[in-house]
Amino acid sequence: MVATHCRHFSGYKPCGKIDSQKESCTISCAQFDLPRFRILLIHLGALGAVVRSTALLPAIQRKYPNAHITWITDAPANILLERHPLIDRILTTDNDGLLALRALKFDVALVVDKSLKAAGILHSTEAKKVFGFSVDSATGAIVAVNSSAIESWEIGLSDHLKFNVNRKPETQLMVEALEIGPWMRDRYRLHLSPNEINETQKRYTLWSDAGRKVVIGFNTGCASVIAYKKLSVEGHVKVLQELSRKYQCASTKLEFVLLGGKEDTIRNHAIATRAQQSGISVIESPTERGLRDGMISVAACDVIVTGDSLGMHMALGFDKRVVAWFGPTCAHEVDLYGGVAVLSKAVCSPCWKRSCEKTTMCYDQVDFHEIASAVQSQVALLERRRPDARLEITAEM
Repeated sequence: MVATHCRHFSGYKPCGKIDSQKESCTISCAQFDLPRFRILLIHLGALGAVVRSTALLPAIQRKYPNAHITWITDAPANILLERHPLIDRILTTDNDGLLALRALKFDVALVVDKSLKAAGILHSTEAKKVFGFSVDSATGAIVAVNSSAIESWEIGLSDHLKFNVNRKPETQLMVEALEIGPWMRDRYRLHLSPNEINETQKRYTLWSDAGRKVVIGFNTGCASVIAYKKLSVEGHVKVLQELSRKYQCASTKLEFVLLGGKEDTIRNHAIATRAQQSGISVIESPTERGLRDGMISVAACDVIVTGDSLGMHMALGFDKRVVAWFGPTCAHEVDLYGGVAVLSKAVCSPCWKRSCEKTTMCYDQVDFHEIASAVQSQVALLERRRPDARLEITAEM
């Protein structure tokens, strides 16, 4: 009997896990794997938030052992999810993806997004149980599907609750809202291909001078939605200057690498030029090769200095030591897993505003000495590990 219910069976080509010339797709196959649950996870964006939601996958598997997980998201977030061993199928919200979703049925749907679009996607398929968020079809208003999702829903409706009362990280709120708890502080996870791991090792070897230097990556940009979640060019230069001063006579040597996407190319060059005028050597990483290459550059660093952005979430996805500054957004919503949060001194922070007319911005009110000291603390923690530990971090991805 053909094992049509096997996790690896597609029905149109060999699964690639057996020798199809000698073996057939039957329940006697050594690779036969019968999922107990079919789970749909709907999380469309933003990119950093999608990376953060990889922390939900271990919790899903604990509650639904041996689950087959389908994740639907907006492109290009699907690129970040590639190769994750706990995701069986990735669909995007293009026409082909939505048509494929209509052909599927699920035991459980988990809806992370509070959006009309996510609710529409939910209604384009069948699920026996739904947790998270949907809409009132009469009004289009977002509603909590289950009682456990009410807390997260109410926090989104109240600046007072969001800014002053809630102290749970977003990962905990999601685990509780989707009823996949108890929350066990699972980490984000991003995964690289063997070729990508090789390239990561090459960059790390080059940038670290074969492990003789600690590589400090500066993620300089952020999405345009809240464009002032990034430090100014001058702010980055000041942090570089302060770090150079702190390590001028130290036995530990640092290498600085500027990270970012294609929209950061010109800005990174300006930072590098200004830094070099101060006598500080800075490497400009490739910025125009796409998301996967950006992941490689992040993975090739030891410590990441960043705003609340995709680069921060990537760094956490690779277990990097992180120093993150926060101005317009809420530091308590992000679990840095042992990293350091540096808060802007702006009295109006956080605000979550997409535009600001203030003369002195929140990124101008960050203590650059505090950022440098936080980096110093993270380097010290890294250096307490045995000398080859940093290379192992890269090799284990």
